[in-house]
Formats: sequence, structure tokens, C-alpha cells
Amino acid sequence: MTFIASASEKGRRVSLKEIAEEIDSPSAFTAKILQQLSKNSLVDSSKGPFGGFLIPLDRLNSITLQNIVFAIDGDAVYNGCGLGLKQCSEKQPCPVHFEFKKVRDDLKKMLQSTSIQDLASKLNNKTATLKR
Repeated sequence: MTFIASASEKGRRVSLKEIAEEIDSPSAFTAKILQQLSKNSLVDSSKGPFGGFLIPLDRLNSITLQNIVFAIDGDAVYNGCGLGLKQCSEKQPCPVHFEFKKVRDDLKKMLQSTSIQDLASKLNNKTATLKR
């Protein structure tokens, strides 16, 4: 999404192949993720020689990392046990429950407050990268 947003800021669509190469991800896996993002209206896709993936400029600031995580993984990141146990709660906490709850709450705040435009701007300003 960050790469697509960065290209969208420059007014261009990007292909599946270009995305997969840019983020060092297998094409088949990337295609499945893009399908989920498109299904959840986070990216626009079009077919054909001038097709590809794009995020409309007016939506860049409103799409948060939380939207992306939810589209791919649902809300499990906010509810799961830090040790992966099936039964973990305030009444019957696992050994890391309360510490993990703090981390999870901080993660939720960050995901809610970070827009895809924030990340794309860092790429375009060359203050961040997607590759080593």
C-alpha cells in the first residue's frame, strides 16, 4: 500500500509485477493481498495495457494502517493472546497478559493514527525506503 500510495501521489498506476519486485514479494502472494485490498475498496484496480493499481488522491489521507490490517487480518491483532493461548482474559490472564495489553493498545493507537499518505510522503521525500 505504501508503494502504491507513493506512485499515486505522482499520478501513476503500478502493476502487480512492479509492486512485487519493489517490495521483494512473490507475485502470487502479492496478488492475493491486492485482491483483499481491492475487495475492501482500499485500492482501485484496472486491467489492460494502461491498468494497474492506484489510490485516489482524495482517499490517501483517510486510509489508515488500521484499515489495511483489518482488510487482510481482521481484528485478531487487537484481541489475541500474547502467548497464543485460546483462553486468556482479565479474569484468567496468561503470564504476559497485562504487559501485552499495553503493547497491543499502543499498536492500535499507531495503526489508527497513521495514514497511508504519511508513509507515502516519507518515501517520496526519501526519508524512508522499502528496500535495503
